[in-house]
Amino acid sequence: MKVKFAYDLAVLLTGMLLLPGIVGAQEVEHLTSSPETRVVMAEIIAGDDRSSAQKARDQYRHPFETLTFFGLEPDLTVVEIWPGGQGSWYRSIIEPLIATASGKYLPVADRSAFPQPLGYIPYGQVDMVLVFRAHGFMIYSWPAQSHVNALFDMLKPGGIFGIVDHAGDESIPQDPEGKNGYVNESYFRAMAERAGFVLLAESDHNRNPLDTKD
Repeated sequence: MKVKFAYDLAVLLTGMLLLPGIVGAQEVEHLTSSPETRVVMAEIIAGDDRSSAQKARDQYRHPFETLTFFGLEPDLTVVEIWPGGQGSWYRSIIEPLIATASGKYLPVADRSAFPQPLGYIPYGQVDMVLVFRAHGFMIYSWPAQSHVNALFDMLKPGGIFGIVDHAGDESIPQDPEGKNGYVNESYFRAMAERAGFVLLAESDHNRNPLDTKD
């Protein structure tokens, strides 16, 4: 399976792609969104259905670059973990894009039983799982590894996992409870690899050199 990491703090984002250990990363091509999807996505991002407050964050979060890097397409079955309510920031782009074709958008609410199995998720058949700034992976009552394992179980072989979160200071050991809101990329990557993911590619679209990580 593919996994992408992306860590975001205002204008901070890095991305990684991981595959299951049974497939060599060199055997799988990193596919970004198609030209046709890029046109539709750009129209949605600029469209009147998104609020001015949402659009004001585009210059920092770079949704077009992020989602096209992930390879989002409207015919995919896409799970978003803890997206917030209807019209939440990334959901306001992803859900209408998926609605233009035959795909499915499946949000997982923060008050759901996740990481326990969810009846409406087709485990082993999901094309893409997305997580945006949900560092609850580090602080919720379930062990963080349980969340990552659950994401692996959702994805079909070759599926993509994309994550955006606050990248920690690699010179400081990770606090397992993530109290400062930062997640070391190496720490999360290790959890992903334990779940079965393998790195394929990475991106620095929004990495912020001014972030003091404090």
